[in-house]
Amino acid sequence: MAIRFDMERMEKVRRAHELWWKGQLDRPLVQMRLWGAYPAEKRCPAPVLSQANCADFSWSPEQVIDAIDGHLSQFEYLGDAYPLVNFDCYGPGVLAAFCGAKLDNSSGRVWFFPEEEKEIQDIHVHYNPESPWVQRIKAIYRAGLDKWQGLVIMGMPDLGGVMDVAATFRGTENLMMDLYDEPEEVQRLCGEIQDAWYAAYRDLAGVLAPQRFNSNWAGLLSEGDSYVLQCDFAYMIGNPMFRQFVLSTLKKDTETLTHSIYHLDGVGQLNHLDDLLSLEGLNAVQWVPGDGKPGAMHWLDVYRRIEKAGKQCQILCNAGDFTRVMAEFHGTPYVNLSMPAGEKDAALKTLAIR
Repeated sequence: MAIRFDMERMEKVRRAHELWWKGQLDRPLVQMRLWGAYPAEKRCPAPVLSQANCADFSWSPEQVIDAIDGHLSQFEYLGDAYPLVNFDCYGPGVLAAFCGAKLDNSSGRVWFFPEEEKEIQDIHVHYNPESPWVQRIKAIYRAGLDKWQGLVIMGMPDLGGVMDVAATFRGTENLMMDLYDEPEEVQRLCGEIQDAWYAAYRDLAGVLAPQRFNSNWAGLLSEGDSYVLQCDFAYMIGNPMFRQFVLSTLKKDTETLTHSIYHLDGVGQLNHLDDLLSLEGLNAVQWVPGDGKPGAMHWLDVYRRIEKAGKQCQILCNAGDFTRVMAEFHGTPYVNLSMPAGEKDAALKTLAIR
């Protein structure tokens, strides 16, 4: 059973995304996927790629792609949605594994650990294109390109934020102390990690070039280089340290990438929002309140601050919350929604808000 999508639709979706990135789309960007719209057919027994099975290399790349193809063929793609393979299945901050850290998914979730603990002066980080993780992802990419010929977009893996990768190699508590005791070494290490980040990005993007467009774990499509910038470590530091150790790396990213969106994760990062919004090259902000926090309607002031600064925003919510938010917030946010096929009428009503 084929995936119900075609290149004519892909072109329309691409145009909508490009306008959204530029702040020129006169409506919200709404990706709506209906799961269970079409029956599953018997395929290769390989599991759909996930954090729980990403370390299982017993399946060939072609078998992995066949399993994903079967999964994607069950969806109906509405609005600005398109078939996407989200490579966050290798875990957040996988750049660490590309640079020699251990990837451990024994818990069903991916975590990264250094091969050995070292003082910050002894930690040097370099991208290794021969890493088994890099080679595995590239092999899956090539199999997907052969299978789909650009009809399905394969995203970049979640490389992670520079300081977050530094915390993997040094340890979070140790890195916190280093900000006071060894600030020059922290900045040296962050510089090495950022160089490795771009080496990894360019290497993987080169393999994906035939699909013409790129995407990422946020699901946003782009013709140029784009990514979700982040620094979860920033939750634990104040504004002066954020400006000293984080903002300069983000500034370089926003000036280097064609499109960028910042993953603002948790209320502890809201105090950095003004600094983030001051980045001229930053296109958008993805606000994630965190577990146990109120829903999307509670954060209208955050969305309005982002919009007032001339940035786009991604709202994480369900279809019902999106309808309520748009009754009060008249911006043009991006939302990624999923509903069962049996609720198609409700899905179409949600899309009508566009």
